[in-house]
Amino acid sequence: MVHTGRGRLRIYLGAAPGVGKTYAMLAEAHRRLDRGADLVVGFVETHGRARTAELLDGLETVPRRTMHHRGAEFTELDLDAVLDRDPAIVLVDELAHTNVPGSRHAKRWQDVEELLAAGIDVISTVNIQHLESLGDVVEGITGVRQRETVPDDVVRRADQIELVDMSPQALRRRLAHGNVYAPEKVDAALAHYFRPGNLTALRELALLWTADRVDEYLQRYRAEQGIQGTWQARERIVVGLTGGPEGATLIRRAARIAARASAGELLAVHISRSDGLSGSSPQALIEQRALVESLGGSFHSVLGDDPAAGLLDFARGVNATQIVIGTSRRKVWQYVYGPGVGLTVARDSGDIDVHMVNHEHAALGRGRIPVRKVTDLGRTRTVAGWLIGVAGPPLLALVLSRFHDQGLSTDMLLFLSLTVCAALVGGLFPAIASALVSSSALNYYFAPPIHTFTIAEPQNIMAVAIFAAVGIAVATVVDLAARRSHQAARAQTEAQTLSALAGTVLRGAPTGEGVLTALLEQVRETFQQEAVALVERAGPHDPWHAAAAVGPRPPAGPEQADVDVPVGERLALVLRGRVLPAADRRMLGAFANQAAVLLERRRLAGEAAAARREAEGNRIRTALLAAVSHDLRTPLAGIKAAVTSLRAEDVEWDPEDEAELLAGIESGADRLDHLINNLLDMSRLQTGTVTPLLQPTDLDEVVPFALGGVPPGSVRLDVAESLPMVHADAGLLERVLANLVENAVKYGPPGSPVLVKADLLRRARRVELRVVDRGPGVPEEARERIFAPFQRYGDARAAPAWGSAWRWRAASPRRWAAPSPPRTLPAAG
Repeated sequence: MVHTGRGRLRIYLGAAPGVGKTYAMLAEAHRRLDRGADLVVGFVETHGRARTAELLDGLETVPRRTMHHRGAEFTELDLDAVLDRDPAIVLVDELAHTNVPGSRHAKRWQDVEELLAAGIDVISTVNIQHLESLGDVVEGITGVRQRETVPDDVVRRADQIELVDMSPQALRRRLAHGNVYAPEKVDAALAHYFRPGNLTALRELALLWTADRVDEYLQRYRAEQGIQGTWQARERIVVGLTGGPEGATLIRRAARIAARASAGELLAVHISRSDGLSGSSPQALIEQRALVESLGGSFHSVLGDDPAAGLLDFARGVNATQIVIGTSRRKVWQYVYGPGVGLTVARDSGDIDVHMVNHEHAALGRGRIPVRKVTDLGRTRTVAGWLIGVAGPPLLALVLSRFHDQGLSTDMLLFLSLTVCAALVGGLFPAIASALVSSSALNYYFAPPIHTFTIAEPQNIMAVAIFAAVGIAVATVVDLAARRSHQAARAQTEAQTLSALAGTVLRGAPTGEGVLTALLEQVRETFQQEAVALVERAGPHDPWHAAAAVGPRPPAGPEQADVDVPVGERLALVLRGRVLPAADRRMLGAFANQAAVLLERRRLAGEAAAARREAEGNRIRTALLAAVSHDLRTPLAGIKAAVTSLRAEDVEWDPEDEAELLAGIESGADRLDHLINNLLDMSRLQTGTVTPLLQPTDLDEVVPFALGGVPPGSVRLDVAESLPMVHADAGLLERVLANLVENAVKYGPPGSPVLVKADLLRRARRVELRVVDRGPGVPEEARERIFAPFQRYGDARAAPAWGSAWRWRAASPRRWAAPSPPRTLPAAG
């Protein structure tokens, strides 16, 4: 069959095991087969249920693939066979199943992805408890951790999802009748996993998850069709926040409305002006965000110069059904500036219900008067603009009165130029004043009758009126252009500052102490402050202390600062020097958040370093104990055997034998003491608590003692007597040489002695000590691990002593001798 494009996936989602999702899948297969579809069964698990197995009759089944793992035989989906058959539709049960090791894919959903990529439609099943995001939730409900999971995105991408549901009582009856599990498993299942409370919770999870999926379909359809109206398929309550003290009241009221609605969703939105914060408290917004999230809602912040329009646009964008806003805090006389946000939202909301909630802060006049913000041009330009706008027209009138023959139209153009000049220098209000004063001057000096405010000719009345209107309009346009230029310049400055901030952080070491200090220094320079500090506290009522600071006399807390930017309840960026405007505080918030990230990163790096040191110490101690226990076994066994022999009452030892046994005990004790000291020195050397004692050392004293743990005749020495003394730690050198020689003897071919040779390299002014053997060597991939502490290639077990733990001495039928202990502990170098 020729396929075009990707196959379609249909999933039967079960609320719990046994609800009948496989049965529903097979019933759908028969319906499609009756319609003439080319359908095969790739893998269906009936779990011994007779009614489910009956539905397999009449369906073409692709034979499964048999696999062996750990001596057991398993059957899996034969992916290659299904691809070779190339049907239009294939049934693949249990989407979350883990394949047997050795399969092409680790998970069955990956097999399904390959089938879909080949253009084959797939019908599959999965239970709600197998979704990856719900693993912890299901474990908390049922006490059972689901080890087989499927990523949520795989199921969400399905073209069709059908929920297979059953009431808890009906499912328990079905279970009790033996339709789900074998009779011997029914009682345990009913008492544990299939308790009514567990089934009810799983059912609710499945319904909510499916509802979210349906809502995604709805939102996508509305976006594709360009539908702007509200479809009240699901209650969505949007609460508008201003950052004022009434926010907590509005949030709780909206949460109660959402709780009364079935699966209602709570969304809080704050409309931020594009020219900076306007009367909003950053700390209040942080607290309100935390409150919204604690009530199960989501917090959003959007830009918009018109709060009412921004709120309505957001509500329509999320398909909200209700809006909750607070009553106005403005005084009555302030309504001359407009109806206010609340009345505007209620008037333009359309089919969205609006709740206006009263609160204790209503009508207290604490909000700002909504006057359009003018451009801050500086004191000099503002004064110059007012001088041009107020004093300029009378002066121009006095000059033009001497040359009155140029005509009224020319006079108007000159006065209009003066108004434009006032707008360019001083902004909007000086320009408006200039337009009004200029029109009055034109009327008084140049419109007949002159030197009166009466205008005789109608056309002059129209001309003066038009002049005033044009002057005000031109002043408004010029001021608007100036404000936009000012905003663009400020935005460019902020972008450059934030870019420099990002560069400073990226160039610095992730865990370096200087990165945070450099960031605070950049804050001080950027905002022209005297001192900057990042302060923190353990709890809401604990004192503040500085985590990092720059500048003289940094503030110890927000109460001592001119500017403070909170980052949560326990961290704040504080500045001393001057108070900043709202626009600067917005950019300062970015610095504060970055400083908090750097502080957290520094602490995590410190904790990680401490954890690594602790883990390394634990690993060293564990390996040391294992090594010591192994190396101590043989000398302890020799001492024990010698003592036991001496205490034996059935054997009479002659003085020579007793002396030899006692000498063996003494030798074993000395070797134990020497071995333990060396091992402890090695462990301390590895952990950095000891320094090698380098002093002149004679190899003739070190080498023979290092060979005491190997059989006689297994090593051939070639050490010149004329060698000079070497600069080394005798104990560590002895341990290294003993380790190398014993390993060479242990793993070398029998009958081939190991060569220990020392030569003087005169040009290099050093002595070279070599251990030469004919063993198999160390593979290339394992050579990097040779010098790791307490490592043995292949983790080989210690070889038995030569012949046995004891060797028979022919000189005396009653004489035993313990061999020297074999050393298998590798050295650190």
